[in-house]
Amino acid sequence: MKIHQTEDINTEFKTSFSDEVIISLVAFSNAKGGTVFVGVGDNREVKGVTLGKETLAGWLNEIKNKTLPSVIPNVDEIKENGKTVIAFSVAEYPVKPISMKGRYYQRRANANHILSAVEIANLSLQSRNLSWDSYPYEGASFDDLDTNKINRFILKVNEVGRFTLSSEPQQALEKLNMLQNGVPTNAAMILFSKKDLRYNVHIGRFKTPSMIIADKMISGNLYDVVEESMQTIIGHLKFAFEINIKDSNTQRTEISEYPLDAVRELLLNCLIHRDYLSPTDVQIKIFDNSISFFNPSGLYGNITEEDLSTDAYRASTRNKQIAEAFYLTKDIEKYGSGFTRVRREIAAYPTMKFQYRNAGYGFFAEFNYERQKISLEEKSSEKSSEKSSEKSSEKSSEIFSLIAGEPHITIVSIARQLNISTRMVEKYLAKLTSEGKIVRVSGRKTGHWEILDINDRIA
Repeated sequence: MKIHQTEDINTEFKTSFSDEVIISLVAFSNAKGGTVFVGVGDNREVKGVTLGKETLAGWLNEIKNKTLPSVIPNVDEIKENGKTVIAFSVAEYPVKPISMKGRYYQRRANANHILSAVEIANLSLQSRNLSWDSYPYEGASFDDLDTNKINRFILKVNEVGRFTLSSEPQQALEKLNMLQNGVPTNAAMILFSKKDLRYNVHIGRFKTPSMIIADKMISGNLYDVVEESMQTIIGHLKFAFEINIKDSNTQRTEISEYPLDAVRELLLNCLIHRDYLSPTDVQIKIFDNSISFFNPSGLYGNITEEDLSTDAYRASTRNKQIAEAFYLTKDIEKYGSGFTRVRREIAAYPTMKFQYRNAGYGFFAEFNYERQKISLEEKSSEKSSEKSSEKSSEKSSEIFSLIAGEPHITIVSIARQLNISTRMVEKYLAKLTSEGKIVRVSGRKTGHWEILDINDRIA
């Protein structure tokens, strides 16, 4: 084994053996594994360690006794510049979390993150391929569920055709494992409870960050919350109208301020992936030219912001039963494709930006724009403009090259070689001149062109 060049998500340097080494091994075990090099400084300066007859055995015994479940790393002895470095390596532990003296850590980027109680619980569920929403709701029974809402759910699932459910509500939920020995799961209660469990969505319309024009708190069964939230959001959005006359028929098309399918996707993302143990509400803020979504839970599992930008990441689902319910009703497509669809939808909005960031306490996503879309043809017009600009730049470069190779070249000759009009050549020459790239020396007929170097242009 060789000593790595820098500290990263899988590498840590320590000058000597201490509890900090064990903390790093625990953090690696609770993430994707990694190596601690003992005898190396932060700047990769090899300091080395001194080993006695029982030194390694003592270190390994200390690691084993201070971790639960016990961590037993692989050990390599490395010689570099006449000094000894010890490398302790661990793989990702299959059953998490592992603790060190009762405290839990996980490797994130190039640092060890101490886990909160909620993060510990989530890591435990994730490692066992379980989710909080699949556990029985304490003190609840089937009578706490609204059968009318279950029946509507069954009807929609069977119409979509991704799955077939019994028309009898109790049997249908048992088949989905949302009813276990007569007790509904957390997911079943969140989706179909008779009573309001107060998992709120707070929607506000703002003029400035401190000036609220209107706000609304929405809670209830999750399917109802989705529809009411969408209606509330739409009520605060601006719409443009495009009039088309064809064959004496007048058609009016509405163009929403934001692509509504993308808005719905981010709303569903908040509700399906939120941490239902958190007391914080889902928050949606609508400004004059932006709309933001705050979900009270950070990214789940090992997904990173960089993964979300690739459209090729493997999804980790915090609430498996809730996600499955929305998949069966076709409110979501395959898991992990939501951000791909969002980017596809906003592609028709030329100035629209989609930004997001993860924090330990939540996930923030936002649409914002410089200019509102007011025409269905705006995207194609924008593309046409871009292509025209690219073509213009290409012609300017060709003329510049011709002049560089033949300073006395005439406008007529340039036009003939590039198959464009002399008027267009004059336009490109004027542009190159204004940009300080070329200059005309002497007269129109007897003079020539000179290329200005960068120093001339700066002067």
